[in-house]
Amino acid sequence: MKNQDIDQEYKDKGVHYLFDSMVELDGVKIYGSPWQPEFFNWAFNVPRGEQLAEKWSKIPEGLDILVTHGPAHGMVDHTIDGLNVGCEDLFNRILEVKPKIHVCGHIHWAYGQKSFHGTEYLNASVLNERYQYQNKPIVMEYNPETKEIDYL
Repeated sequence: MKNQDIDQEYKDKGVHYLFDSMVELDGVKIYGSPWQPEFFNWAFNVPRGEQLAEKWSKIPEGLDILVTHGPAHGMVDHTIDGLNVGCEDLFNRILEVKPKIHVCGHIHWAYGQKSFHGTEYLNASVLNERYQYQNKPIVMEYNPETKEIDYL
């Protein structure tokens, strides 16, 4: 199934499939991208460096929320061994475009929240390393007018 087919199939159900694209809902601009640094033989793998930086260069300025599969380097990206495995190029792009919120998952061990330079970084993975439900969903309210975030 192609990305356009997925988008069309679910659009009537109120689902917005964000494949390097943005949607504005109630004044909140949300951009989504599926790419991640190469990790085993998973989907949407791209080699670190120039190829991946090119994907991140499509992230527009002026958005409120950025959603990616993987984390930015140093931001809720630590493994059980304490290694930071997030993407450096994604981190650099986030510093440029300054979204208020960046949501990711992928590194299950790093579930949680971190604030840095005006961006809330959320690793919202509800699964543990064995793909069992372990973490509670992170619930927040975001006010696009005041740019304030309240955790519920």
